[in-house]
Amino acid sequence: MRQIFLDTETTGLNPAMGHRLIEIAAVEMIDRKLTRRHYHCYINPEREIDAEAERVHGISLDFLLDKPKFAAVADEFLRFVEGGELIIHNAPFDIGFLDHELKRLGKPSIREYCPAVLDTLAMAKDMFPGKRNSLDALCDRFEVDRSNRTLHGALIDCELLGEVYLSMTRGQNSLLVDAEEVEPEACDTPLQFAAYQGPLKVVQASAEELESHQAYLADLDKGTKGACVWLKLAAADGV
Repeated sequence: MRQIFLDTETTGLNPAMGHRLIEIAAVEMIDRKLTRRHYHCYINPEREIDAEAERVHGISLDFLLDKPKFAAVADEFLRFVEGGELIIHNAPFDIGFLDHELKRLGKPSIREYCPAVLDTLAMAKDMFPGKRNSLDALCDRFEVDRSNRTLHGALIDCELLGEVYLSMTRGQNSLLVDAEEVEPEACDTPLQFAAYQGPLKVVQASAEELESHQAYLADLDKGTKGACVWLKLAAADGV
């Protein structure tokens, strides 16, 4: 499954008021593994940047004056994301700006290229009702290191969102199977089992397998803030 973590920075809050994109970043993940493939560009917005927005992302108009306009990068961006599931924190904001830019070029909505869009902000609100669910708050909650992030930047926010998403969805990789798929076929003949008379064969885990298992438990314990039962049982048994 191909998923794309996406984030943007803008000149302001509302595309209907003429605000534009100034930065786009997208990070690829396939089958829950980051591939290190990404797309990133700065964009000349052809207008001023609101002072409040600049305080958030730290990107000035002077920096953007020699950058390409959205029309010059749109096709390359769409080729990178096309067919993937977009994972965005506060998706309506970014989708609104992308659709606004695409409409200016006479292109269809971003959902024509990426029909599946997951909003991690809505997901977090369902998981943690009544709590702060900004990306910063989620990083703190899941102990995701954001020490290199002093200002908002689209690419680093995509990378942080990737780690947060993996923590939020850990343990949901097909643990449940549709009951209709595993219903036994009807059988008129009772099943018979022959008792095994030989010695019981015990296969010990290799050192590499044990190390991998411990690493998984440590990662699980971190994601649940010390609530991993298996590690507690192992500690109680002196393992």
